[in-house]
Amino acid sequence: MNYTFAQYQESAEYIRSKIGDFTPKAAMVLGSGLGFMGDVVKDPIVVPYKEIPHFKASTAPGHKGQLVFGYLEDKPVAVMQGRMHHYEGYSFEDVSYAVRVLRLLGADTLIVTNAAGCVRTDWQAGDLMLITDHIKMFSESPLRGENMPEFGVRFPDASSLYTPALRTLAREAAAELGIELREGVYFYCYGPQYETPAEVRAARILGGDAVGMSTAPEVIVAGHCGMQVLGFTLLSNMAAGILDQPLSEQEVLDAAEACKDKFSRLVLACLKKL
Repeated sequence: MNYTFAQYQESAEYIRSKIGDFTPKAAMVLGSGLGFMGDVVKDPIVVPYKEIPHFKASTAPGHKGQLVFGYLEDKPVAVMQGRMHHYEGYSFEDVSYAVRVLRLLGADTLIVTNAAGCVRTDWQAGDLMLITDHIKMFSESPLRGENMPEFGVRFPDASSLYTPALRTLAREAAAELGIELREGVYFYCYGPQYETPAEVRAARILGGDAVGMSTAPEVIVAGHCGMQVLGFTLLSNMAAGILDQPLSEQEVLDAAEACKDKFSRLVLACLKKL
């Protein structure tokens, strides 16, 4: 471990000095092009990442790099407008650092979102996917190193990182809204280069339905410290090799903009049911 428990506490204490006795029920990590959810928080208190001790900067396009505390659907939330990625040069512990801090602030539920490439050829760009599981086999764990028992056990179970009860809640919310919700496995890759067509074929063979560069590290840490997790993927584009065209970050941002109404209605409906 590169960080000490005291450093996590220092980060939490700094944020507490800004938000007072506000205690978030749910923490939300918003991915590429999806940060607009933080803009509709009621009674917002904004804390930029760069001001928080030991936090890293978020440099990905479309990521504001700030925490927003306030209310959505009358629920106290902490919204991360932007996340840190391994491809930015950060360790997996850096990438997942904020999750532990938010846990110390009282959050017991983590809602994660991302934009990712669609691996399935029978789905299409613009679909929303409920994450049922993830694949992250070929890289180190954010829990690597000496265990921090203040957060969890040395060998945490990973059978249900994406909480079954919250997945049921999401299905109900989608049905009530008339939103088609795919369900599938998120396949994690490093980036920042998009996956090759061969890597996409491998992901499909191994059971991946979407492929992206985030989420899995944060979810592993959330599971370690006892948080419930609900995850959504915006299938922003067809993954490499499916269509005869190159991939671009603008395509991801354009897809997020086109789906923002559908996405926000679903997430808000899930929050309301928590």
